[in-house]
Amino acid sequence: MGGHPLIPLQRGTVGWEPLNHARLGHKVQERPHIIRNACIKVGVVGVGHLGKEHARIYSQLGECDLVGVHDLNSKLAESIARKTRCRSFDSLEELASSVDAVSVVVPTIAHHGVARFFLERGRDVFIEKPITETTAQAEDLVRLAQEKQRLLQVGHIERFNPVLSYLEKNLREPRFIEAHRLSSYPGRGTDVSVVLDLMIHDLDVILHLVKAPLVAFDAVGVAVLSSSEDIANVRLKFADGCVANITTSRISPEKLRKIRVFSSDSYISLDYQNQEGLVYWKEGGVIKRDTVPVVKDEPLKVELASFVESVRRRSEPKVSGADAKRALDMAVAIIEQIRHQTPMPPSSASPGGG
Repeated sequence: MGGHPLIPLQRGTVGWEPLNHARLGHKVQERPHIIRNACIKVGVVGVGHLGKEHARIYSQLGECDLVGVHDLNSKLAESIARKTRCRSFDSLEELASSVDAVSVVVPTIAHHGVARFFLERGRDVFIEKPITETTAQAEDLVRLAQEKQRLLQVGHIERFNPVLSYLEKNLREPRFIEAHRLSSYPGRGTDVSVVLDLMIHDLDVILHLVKAPLVAFDAVGVAVLSSSEDIANVRLKFADGCVANITTSRISPEKLRKIRVFSSDSYISLDYQNQEGLVYWKEGGVIKRDTVPVVKDEPLKVELASFVESVRRRSEPKVSGADAKRALDMAVAIIEQIRHQTPMPPSSASPGGG
């Protein structure tokens, strides 16, 4: 795919092709700094399963104006536009000329090209996770955003889950972290490894919480119903002695999104899905327990409101392109280790062997 922006093929198709600027006569235009008190004009590219929720939330936020949406499926785009009272744009170029910022909610294969298209035109960009398919593409977007002085935020949504704010404020010297993320078979998007699909959420959170450098990791994974990993596990070891264990599956009969953190003076158990948690600590030789105070909210709404506020204030996003690249680097390394492990010889695997 290279570094070319992408535009939709003819209406009714489902693909993207490199944008030929010379053929279309497009000129890259810089966007001036946005006045803080102005209403931020936003757009959404891709209004499928998740993109339609971006459009819904933007249409409800008072701090921005949802100008329009764009999708390869023009009928879908028009339907979402009617529901959110905005315009359905026929091209990315038209949308870019009408907005200050945009959400990119297209298939991962198109993330790099579409995000690059808007960054080149001086627009701030929110892009769903993973940031891109490859680390080289992620590095290119981070560099371009810096060069154009544009904001690049990536959708690692658990950072905006109300339960995580408690952990961020109260965590001291984590010693062991255990994360479980289980879901039923989705039937879509299974061409991407579960590491990139689900585990990357926990990788981002743990790399955010543990301030020490990562020194080693050990990963395993298997494909069961898909052509890529459906189940994966990784153990991360950090320079300060902290160990993190992450288990992820997309073929589980139950849904589970939990993180448990053991520190020098407490144990905190958080449930992302139900937005609740428990904290345990030792006092006078007795283990005490209390519920974690949580003000429940919709994480995606909090996330997009944070993006709009960053655009308004010209402040660093809570989850920057650099943060997302770090999580992607780790995810890619895990996948590579899973796929290139040397199988144990049969003789040493059998009972009494060796």
